[in-house]
Amino acid sequence: MSSYAQRPWLAHYGNLPPQIVPEHGTVLDLFRASVARAPDADAIRYFDGRLTLAEVDAASDALAVALQDNGFRPGDRLGVYVQNNPAFVVAVVAAWKAGGAAVVINPMNKARELAHLLADSGATALLCLDELHDSVAREVIASGATRVSTVITCSARDWQTRDDPRVMPQARAGEALDLLDIVDRNAGREPVADPPSPDDVAVLTYTSGTTGQPKGAMNTHAVIAFNAQAFRDWMGLTPADSVLGVAPLFHITGLVGHFALSLLVPCPLVLTHRFQPEVVLDAIREHRPTFTVGAITAFIALSAVEGVSAEDFRSFRLIYSGGAPVPPAVNQQFQRTTGHYVHNAYGLTESTSITHLVPPGASAPVDPASGALSIGLPVFNTVVRILDDDGAEVPVGEVGEIAIAGPQVVPGYWGKPEATAAALPGGELRTGDVGFMDAEGWFYVVDRKKDMINAAGYKVWPREVEDVLYEHPAVLEAAVVGVPDPYRGETVKAFVALKPGASATADELVAHCKEQLAAYKYPRQVELVAELPKTPTGKILRRQLRDR
Repeated sequence: MSSYAQRPWLAHYGNLPPQIVPEHGTVLDLFRASVARAPDADAIRYFDGRLTLAEVDAASDALAVALQDNGFRPGDRLGVYVQNNPAFVVAVVAAWKAGGAAVVINPMNKARELAHLLADSGATALLCLDELHDSVAREVIASGATRVSTVITCSARDWQTRDDPRVMPQARAGEALDLLDIVDRNAGREPVADPPSPDDVAVLTYTSGTTGQPKGAMNTHAVIAFNAQAFRDWMGLTPADSVLGVAPLFHITGLVGHFALSLLVPCPLVLTHRFQPEVVLDAIREHRPTFTVGAITAFIALSAVEGVSAEDFRSFRLIYSGGAPVPPAVNQQFQRTTGHYVHNAYGLTESTSITHLVPPGASAPVDPASGALSIGLPVFNTVVRILDDDGAEVPVGEVGEIAIAGPQVVPGYWGKPEATAAALPGGELRTGDVGFMDAEGWFYVVDRKKDMINAAGYKVWPREVEDVLYEHPAVLEAAVVGVPDPYRGETVKAFVALKPGASATADELVAHCKEQLAAYKYPRQVELVAELPKTPTGKILRRQLRDR
């Protein structure tokens, strides 16, 4: 038996069981069980608005009826093109009740991107924010490039009364069907559709498209239900908890670690339309959430808000971060400001969010050789291996590609059998992330394969250089890329954003790295920037920096 098959990580589970048995076959079963158990419990807290589980149930019934009245059939897809609003929750549940699936779409997408996702998924209906309908969706639908025949709009102002101008645009008069009108008009009606099966697609979540057109990962009911339960059981969440929706709901982290998790527990989900640090901090102070998971850049931003203190974060029991490796220096700084340690999480769209977590109350070890902070231990029912370029297991401690097998791994990409075969041979996910497992079963990510820098034949992993930069007291954010060099082929360049009020020169930052890194690793160039480009989930976009 190989070292990976022996699962040495189980020794660190403490009171956690090595396996869990899924309680629900589908996410719709999960939701209905929670409605039956606690119909009057808050499902959503949105500024001064509240929706109970029974109210979400009724609103999603009404929307599902409207979809069916307008030709939505079993197996159809509903595009959901909104921010972190109650409408997202209502729409995704309604798609399942109407016998179909949801296609969750980044609200930052423009016409070309929206057209591709709608056409590729074959969506026949679209729910979108009113301002997105005016500025993007109307043109796309009118072009005839998609199969969408039903358009429903909603507003950031729905289900609350504060209309916070920091995150909400001016009110608009929509031309399409209006969600609140539909909910009122169809009150008391119930959709008629066969219930979904565990293997049916619940949500299509599209990859970021860094190596070509985005691909739709087929997150089935079974994989979402399993990972929602994995989150709940690992964290020990109960109905007394509440979840802060700091990650976008259209992203796999928000979809599972906020939306599906809160419906399963069940416990309130706190939403703020979109991430604006001051607005989110206000929500923390008002609603006192106990759990969240999001990008480390979001937590950096929250800890940098003027006047923030440990008292603001007193209600939290657990805070997790995923999407990118957490530099140890950043974690230490966040803990000094807020009193909370950020636990690492790791997963991908294709693994329906988490595959690795640091146990609650534990601190992730730091690899003494690379300085990397561990991404954690494989979660319940999951086996992870490290493979070489030929697909063979490498010895413990050696670097290779992370490969994952477990009940949270998707069956494939929508309509792309060749891409499925390449990324999921035998159902095991080849992540494209380079890392290793230590003798104790802790896993570490070195970097993405494509981000490795080759400087005169020496491999440089950007994350190692970034970790050193984060140790400088003036550095807020840093990203390292390879740039062409006539002598070395490639050389190391760093883009750095400084903390408000801090000062440092490029030469000072180069000297800081030179003291701590081998000669081929330290950045020959440092460019100071006001801010670094990021995905909507807060992950720094190295590719955009390379393109400069």
